[in-house]
Amino acid sequence: MADVFLVRHGETEWSRSGRHTGWTDLPLTERGREEARRLAPLIRSQRVAAAFVSPLQRARRTAELIGAPDATVDADLREWDYGGYEGVTTAEIQRTRPGWFLFTDGVAPGPPEHPGETPEEIGERADRMLAKVEAALAGAEGGVLLVAHGHFLRVLTARRLGLPPADGALFQLETGSLCRLGTEHGRPVIAGWNIRPGEPDR
Repeated sequence: MADVFLVRHGETEWSRSGRHTGWTDLPLTERGREEARRLAPLIRSQRVAAAFVSPLQRARRTAELIGAPDATVDADLREWDYGGYEGVTTAEIQRTRPGWFLFTDGVAPGPPEHPGETPEEIGERADRMLAKVEAALAGAEGGVLLVAHGHFLRVLTARRLGLPPADGALFQLETGSLCRLGTEHGRPVIAGWNIRPGEPDR
């Protein structure tokens, strides 16, 4: 089984300040663009047979900067719909919901166009994406690259490893980082995590 490469988009203003950024379509900061550029040599060194990217601009720009401008846009890679918690930090949420934890508690309802998603719904979306990954890997000479968002990729990792969606909480994922999901003895494993060459200055 070939590798699955995960790239979380580079920094945005909201990721820097800890605000939940689901559907809000923010651009990368200059630091975020530099984070992506620094990943390009690592991506070039891998055999990538297919690439997919979230439709949001922070992911699409990251894909361009790492050398995957022709990645297939797939809506299943978009970030968690945070509903009523869009743009809000964890500390702010916990003022009214002490102990709140995204991966187990989900989000408050939002407007009709973005009502929010439960952890189970994110898990179902991750499973759909993984089915597409398996189809792309079938007979391919190389791995599959996914360029997307932190919380979604954490859940996708959990599902790839056969864990429940809530176990995405175990995999902290930095902006502008590369992860590799491989196999050992035919079983999925984490082969590399939060790889960030040449950290740009903060």
